[in-house]
Amino acid sequence: MAPRRPVGAGAFPKAVEPPGTPLAEPAELYAALDLGTNSCRMLIARPVGSQFHVVDSFSKAVQLGQGLEASGKLSRASMARTVQALQICRRKIETHGVIRMRLVATEACRRARNARDFMRFVKRETGLPLEIIQPEEEARLAVISCAPLVSARTEQLLVVDIGGGSTELVWIDLTGVPGPDRARAIMRLSAGFNADQGAEPAAKVVDWISVPLGVATLKDQFADVEDDSARFALMSWFFEEKLADFSPYSAGSPREGFQIIGTSGTVTTVAACHLGLRRYDRTKVDGLTMSSDQIDAVIRTYLLLGPDGRRSDPRIGRDRHTLIMSGAAILQALMRVWPTDRMSVADRGLREGLLYAQMAADGVLIEDGTF
Repeated sequence: MAPRRPVGAGAFPKAVEPPGTPLAEPAELYAALDLGTNSCRMLIARPVGSQFHVVDSFSKAVQLGQGLEASGKLSRASMARTVQALQICRRKIETHGVIRMRLVATEACRRARNARDFMRFVKRETGLPLEIIQPEEEARLAVISCAPLVSARTEQLLVVDIGGGSTELVWIDLTGVPGPDRARAIMRLSAGFNADQGAEPAAKVVDWISVPLGVATLKDQFADVEDDSARFALMSWFFEEKLADFSPYSAGSPREGFQIIGTSGTVTTVAACHLGLRRYDRTKVDGLTMSSDQIDAVIRTYLLLGPDGRRSDPRIGRDRHTLIMSGAAILQALMRVWPTDRMSVADRGLREGLLYAQMAADGVLIEDGTF
């Protein structure tokens, strides 16, 4: 029998409104933009109960971090591509009259020596208030976006966010929180990993780490290795070495009451391939539970396909075929270190976390028992 999907699966955010829907009142709208090493993605949404409803979105692979590993700088070409994408985002924000927004950049801008020049370029060309956030906030936002997928039976939770330039891992102890309240306890981490949660039973962040390797940067590290299988194995073991300072690494994971949630394009692509989807369907992927054997089977298929086969496989997509093996190498390392039987798939991440944090701070979300 197929595993039951969590109550919040597929519901955060709700479906995009069809074309022609009247614009929402600007006062109701919030924007969240995530500028990563590989992609620029934005959501515009309004609060609905304890959830939010997406009214517009944007996503484009801008490859901002292309060449960063070798030069330490953002290239002129990548900055120009990114600004073009940001201008589209600005027009969408203006069209909807959005006032409340949080627009953030992550690992590529944290690492680039010319990041300040790039931020001035963005401000001059688009007027957008783009800001660079630190790894802890990136990890925290990824965690709260996944709260609706936390099982009431989960006592130990590992959230993994595989990005383009970095991978965030957060280990959370929920043993002190009653089962029905565990998802809500995760949401309360929006105030900070160490923030005082008052008298409410609290989710305890045991440890977190931001590994400066994501699908783009890990691929670049081993670009000189010609053999496909050898490159994959080297990437996986190299990533595992970076986990040595993460305290749960040596402790291992309990089988009972342990849940791992993966959020990234890698995880959702593996899930879509497992389901055999020729056309991506978020409602089927978000909240799906995959066994470790199923994940391994998809990764073996990727290796058998080889670079040419992956390039032409519609389940992977032309935007992702060059990055899927580095992402799969990270995923395999994680499943090797914590040999859990299952992983929950989350089609959500930084943008959703940004939206929730803004709405929670404004008090516009209604507690209705969804989480």
